[in-house]
Amino acid sequence: MEKQRMEEIAANRLKLISPLLDTALDRDKKQMLKEQICIQTGLSERTIRRYLNLYQEKGFEGLKPQSSGRSGNSVIAPDVLEEAIALRREVPKRSINEIIRILEWEGRVKPGALKRSTLQDQLTYRGYSSRQMRTYASSVTSARRFQKPWRNYLWQSDIKYGIYVNGQPTYMVCFLDDCTRNIMHSEFYPTLDQKIVQDCFRKALLKFGAPDSVFFDNGSQFRTHWMKRACGKLGIRLLYARPYNPEAKPRFLLKQAKGKQERYNQTADSFLREASLAKPKTLNGLNQLYQVWMEECYLHQPHNALDGHSPFEAYQTDPHELRLLDTGTIADAFLSCEKRKVDKSGCISFCGQKYEVELGLSMIHREADVVYDPADISTVTVECEGFPACSAKPLVIASHAARKPKLPEHYEKKEPDGSRLLDAAGRRNEERQEIRRTAISFSGINGR
Repeated sequence: MEKQRMEEIAANRLKLISPLLDTALDRDKKQMLKEQICIQTGLSERTIRRYLNLYQEKGFEGLKPQSSGRSGNSVIAPDVLEEAIALRREVPKRSINEIIRILEWEGRVKPGALKRSTLQDQLTYRGYSSRQMRTYASSVTSARRFQKPWRNYLWQSDIKYGIYVNGQPTYMVCFLDDCTRNIMHSEFYPTLDQKIVQDCFRKALLKFGAPDSVFFDNGSQFRTHWMKRACGKLGIRLLYARPYNPEAKPRFLLKQAKGKQERYNQTADSFLREASLAKPKTLNGLNQLYQVWMEECYLHQPHNALDGHSPFEAYQTDPHELRLLDTGTIADAFLSCEKRKVDKSGCISFCGQKYEVELGLSMIHREADVVYDPADISTVTVECEGFPACSAKPLVIASHAARKPKLPEHYEKKEPDGSRLLDAAGRRNEERQEIRRTAISFSGINGR
């Protein structure tokens, strides 16, 4: 093996185990880091432990491959190596021991002549290791860096646990621009539900206009019927992270898809450490500290991925035109929305009472969206596919029965010309009698 390639392998191994060389790590933390490295690389814990021992004994030189069999010069016969590659390509998860066993049973090699490590090295060198094959066979997108071409092309969002204030937990919601890393809006909230996402999203839209698309994970706070409706109303493409690969931990894959947001969450950890020392008494006090920290320690600080510009400068100097929205459009899109079924009387059940729907008799037994302002539910809007939007008001039960509403034309009774059932039964009976007459015939008896 040439010297340069051996040094590259040693450097990669050192980079792999460098987090474990911290002497301040306790045993549990070190074990947790080992498990994370094994998951990310596909290596066994035994291999990681061997790299550590070699580095502690011999330093950087100990991490270089020592076997000459690890070069491209194979000691395996070419035809045998081709058969081994074919077996791996047939079943990418087929182990080295299974490949050797098949080659021995087929009589291509003598029992014990083909060593496991030698075959493993040759398959890896030619790009046919089990890990390499899994990478290409997996349906999950590889973890490559990406950046959208202009501001407001894509916003990412996430929820992060904050510190306790007066014994109560807090939760940070953040919307971040993918291209410029600018924080569109971020704030701490006292509850963990979809309302905190709605509030943060609304404030971001009011400040910076609508993005082309938004990207969320699959949390219940983001994957809601309300979010689908609001983004549809505002012309925003709604994207969700792909379900995680069962071979990897969910959090690891989430970092691949939402790396910029995850990186900001790590940066925000420094604020949480300082906030725990400041001990704010109220949620407003925590948010005031957070806004100051975000302005001075993030938004106006140079960013390596932005050629030394700060996220604020990168966003403000981007020439792409903003799509600003008026408050009425945002207010309409951010109305709450719930599904209800219209009953046989043309009413819906909402907030513990009956509401009479204006076009309810035409929507009987249909599912409809109830759109409302949580601050005023005296009148709500009902949207049903195939019908114009109409209002619904609380049902008032008077002392006398109300006048029966006029039924829609397609529900009105149509006077028949006769009984279709009896007509059809008569025709069927005639057919049955004809069959009987044909089956029982005495015309051939006594020469008649």
